[in-house]
Amino acid sequence: MENEKFEPKIVAFVCNWCTYTGADLAGTSRLKQQTNARLIRVPCTGRIDPVFIIKAFEKGADGVLVSGCHPNDCHYNTGNFHARRRWIFFRQLLDFVGIDSSRLYFSWVSASEGKKWVDVVDGVINSVREKGPFNGYKKLNKEIEIPVK
Repeated sequence: MENEKFEPKIVAFVCNWCTYTGADLAGTSRLKQQTNARLIRVPCTGRIDPVFIIKAFEKGADGVLVSGCHPNDCHYNTGNFHARRRWIFFRQLLDFVGIDSSRLYFSWVSASEGKKWVDVVDGVINSVREKGPFNGYKKLNKEIEIPVK
Protein backbone atom coordinates (compact mmCIF):
# COMPACT_ATOMS: atom_id res chain seq x y z
CA MET A 1 0.00 0.00 0.00
CA GLU A 2 2.77 2.44 0.93
CA ASN A 3 4.62 1.91 -2.36
CA GLU A 4 1.46 2.69 -4.38
CA LYS A 5 1.69 6.34 -3.33
CA PHE A 6 5.47 6.41 -3.61
CA GLU A 7 6.85 8.59 -6.40
CA PRO A 8 10.60 8.14 -6.83
CA LYS A 9 13.05 11.02 -7.05
CA ILE A 10 15.58 10.44 -9.82
CA VAL A 11 18.71 12.51 -10.38
CA ALA A 12 19.96 12.23 -13.97
CA PHE A 13 23.50 13.37 -14.81
CA VAL A 14 23.40 13.86 -18.58
CA CYS A 15 25.98 14.73 -21.20
CA ASN A 16 25.51 18.19 -22.67
CA TRP A 17 26.21 17.09 -26.23
CA CYS A 18 24.11 13.97 -26.60
CA THR A 19 21.71 12.92 -23.87
CA TYR A 20 20.66 16.43 -22.85
CA THR A 21 19.94 17.25 -26.48
CA GLY A 22 18.06 13.95 -26.87
CA ALA A 23 15.96 14.82 -23.81
CA ASP A 24 15.33 18.26 -25.31
CA LEU A 25 14.25 16.61 -28.56
CA ALA A 26 11.78 14.46 -26.60
CA GLY A 27 10.33 17.61 -25.08
CA THR A 28 10.11 19.60 -28.29
CA SER A 29 8.57 16.55 -29.99
CA ARG A 30 5.98 16.50 -27.18
CA LEU A 31 6.68 12.88 -26.31
CA LYS A 32 4.97 11.81 -23.09
CA GLN A 33 7.31 10.96 -20.25
CA GLN A 34 7.19 10.75 -16.49
CA THR A 35 8.40 13.85 -14.66
CA ASN A 36 10.23 12.29 -11.70
CA ALA A 37 13.74 12.88 -13.07
CA ARG A 38 15.74 16.04 -12.44
CA LEU A 39 18.42 16.57 -15.06
CA ILE A 40 21.86 17.89 -14.25
CA ARG A 41 23.69 18.80 -17.44
CA VAL A 42 27.42 18.09 -17.40
CA PRO A 43 30.01 18.62 -20.17
CA CYS A 44 30.77 14.89 -20.33
CA THR A 45 29.94 11.79 -18.29
CA GLY A 46 33.68 11.24 -17.97
CA ARG A 47 33.84 14.41 -15.84
CA ILE A 48 31.32 13.27 -13.21
CA ASP A 49 32.99 12.93 -9.84
CA PRO A 50 31.72 9.82 -8.01
CA VAL A 51 31.08 12.06 -5.00
CA PHE A 52 28.24 13.67 -7.01
CA ILE A 53 26.48 10.30 -7.13
CA ILE A 54 26.88 9.69 -3.41
CA LYS A 55 25.70 13.26 -2.68
CA ALA A 56 22.59 12.70 -4.79
CA PHE A 57 21.69 9.66 -2.68
CA GLU A 58 22.65 11.49 0.51
CA LYS A 59 20.25 14.32 -0.40
CA GLY A 60 17.36 11.90 -0.90
CA ALA A 61 17.48 10.55 -4.46
CA ASP A 62 15.84 7.15 -4.86
CA GLY A 63 17.82 6.45 -8.02
CA VAL A 64 20.54 7.99 -10.17
CA LEU A 65 20.89 7.84 -13.94
CA VAL A 66 24.12 8.65 -15.77
CA SER A 67 23.65 9.01 -19.51
CA GLY A 68 26.01 10.14 -22.24
CA CYS A 69 27.17 9.76 -25.81
CA HIS A 70 27.39 6.38 -27.49
CA PRO A 71 30.86 4.78 -27.52
CA ASN A 72 33.10 6.37 -30.18
CA ASP A 73 30.76 9.38 -30.42
CA CYS A 74 32.09 11.33 -27.42
CA HIS A 75 32.80 14.99 -28.17
CA TYR A 76 35.83 14.66 -25.89
CA ASN A 77 37.01 11.48 -27.67
CA THR A 78 37.17 9.02 -24.75
CA GLY A 79 35.11 10.57 -21.95
CA ASN A 80 32.34 7.99 -22.13
CA PHE A 81 34.89 5.15 -21.99
CA HIS A 82 36.39 6.66 -18.83
CA ALA A 83 32.92 6.98 -17.35
CA ARG A 84 31.99 3.39 -18.14
CA ARG A 85 35.19 2.08 -16.56
CA ARG A 86 34.73 4.30 -13.51
CA TRP A 87 31.14 3.16 -12.85
CA ILE A 88 32.05 -0.52 -13.05
CA PHE A 89 34.34 -0.08 -10.03
CA PHE A 90 32.12 2.52 -8.38
CA ARG A 91 29.24 0.05 -7.97
CA GLN A 92 31.38 -1.91 -5.50
CA LEU A 93 31.98 1.25 -3.48
CA LEU A 94 28.25 1.99 -3.38
CA ASP A 95 27.53 -1.45 -1.96
CA PHE A 96 30.33 -0.95 0.56
CA VAL A 97 28.88 2.32 1.90
CA GLY A 98 25.37 0.87 2.08
CA ILE A 99 23.80 2.16 -1.13
CA ASP A 100 22.10 -0.49 -3.26
CA SER A 101 24.14 -0.31 -6.49
CA SER A 102 21.13 -1.49 -8.50
CA ARG A 103 19.76 2.05 -8.01
CA LEU A 104 22.51 3.44 -10.27
CA TYR A 105 21.72 3.27 -13.99
CA PHE A 106 23.90 3.99 -17.01
CA SER A 107 22.80 4.53 -20.60
CA TRP A 108 23.86 5.87 -23.98
CA VAL A 109 21.46 8.28 -25.67
CA SER A 110 22.41 10.38 -28.70
CA ALA A 111 21.04 13.79 -29.63
CA SER A 112 18.71 12.25 -32.23
CA GLU A 113 17.21 9.66 -29.88
CA GLY A 114 14.38 11.52 -28.17
CA LYS A 115 12.19 8.40 -28.07
CA LYS A 116 15.03 6.36 -26.59
CA TRP A 117 15.45 8.99 -23.85
CA VAL A 118 11.77 8.64 -22.94
CA ASP A 119 12.10 4.84 -22.83
CA VAL A 120 15.25 5.02 -20.68
CA VAL A 121 13.99 7.57 -18.17
CA ASP A 122 10.55 5.93 -17.86
CA GLY A 123 12.24 2.54 -17.41
CA VAL A 124 14.48 3.87 -14.64
CA ILE A 125 11.55 5.54 -12.87
CA ASN A 126 9.42 2.38 -13.09
CA SER A 127 12.28 0.21 -11.87
CA VAL A 128 12.96 2.46 -8.88
CA ARG A 129 9.24 2.67 -8.12
CA GLU A 130 9.18 -1.15 -7.86
CA LYS A 131 12.18 -1.10 -5.48
CA GLY A 132 10.46 1.41 -3.22
CA PRO A 133 11.96 4.40 -1.48
CA PHE A 134 15.67 4.50 -0.71
CA ASN A 135 16.07 5.20 2.98
CA GLY A 136 19.78 4.47 3.20
CA TYR A 137 20.49 8.19 3.02
CA LYS A 138 19.44 8.44 6.66
CA LYS A 139 22.52 6.39 7.53
CA LEU A 140 24.67 8.53 5.23
CA ASN A 141 23.46 11.73 6.88
CA LYS A 142 23.82 10.47 10.42
CA GLU A 143 26.40 12.48 12.35
CA ILE A 144 29.37 10.55 13.53
CA GLU A 145 30.28 11.26 17.09
CA ILE A 146 34.00 11.28 17.71
CA PRO A 147 34.87 10.86 21.36
CA VAL A 148 37.03 13.63 22.75
CA LYS A 149 39.84 12.46 25.00
